[in-house]
Amino acid sequence: MSDTTYRKIALVTGASRGLGAALAEHLAPAGWHVVALGRTMGALEELDDRIKARGGTATLAALDITIDDAMRHLCRDIHDRWGHLDLWAHTAIHAPPMSPADHVALKDWERCVATNIRAPGVLIPMVSPLLAAAPQRATALLVDDPAATGKFMGAYGASKAAQMALARAWQAECARTGPRVLVEAAAPMPTATRARFFPGENRDALTPCAVEAARLAALI
Repeated sequence: MSDTTYRKIALVTGASRGLGAALAEHLAPAGWHVVALGRTMGALEELDDRIKARGGTATLAALDITIDDAMRHLCRDIHDRWGHLDLWAHTAIHAPPMSPADHVALKDWERCVATNIRAPGVLIPMVSPLLAAAPQRATALLVDDPAATGKFMGAYGASKAAQMALARAWQAECARTGPRVLVEAAAPMPTATRARFFPGENRDALTPCAVEAARLAALI
């Protein structure tokens, strides 16, 4: 299949598992070509198998979003191959072990800052020109986590709050000029991250990732 036949190009950062994987799996069979970025190639290959089984296509990018040069090369490759992005869905996070604020390990704090704050701040200027080049008004989707508050979640909650402040500023700045920036709170889902935060929770009462992905895709 020629690249020119792909009607819409979506970059999903954090596509290895959870909501990102579900969103990629939902979009691909619906006519999107998905650039699926995650740190774990094995998980991405499993995602690719599921996408292909449903008649979709994906490009796998086993990269760490905290490595600036890797992100520059990725964005350049997207530009050279397709010339634009129609969607950037950012679901990548780092959730450290729960800890009192005065006992947060420095390595965990630094990883939170690098992944949850610095990486989106670096990616927005890189991705924005690709979104601006889309034939129709493109969309950026950044996902909030209402559970990122409370005792023992200081590092995760603080870094996620900073990410959302950046996202909402970008949203307001682009309201007239584009791209369309969506900042959406995700429903509680039975992810591995949530299981660490809420052990023993009744997971049957949570929203499946596929259901939440379909809801967000409808907004796009």
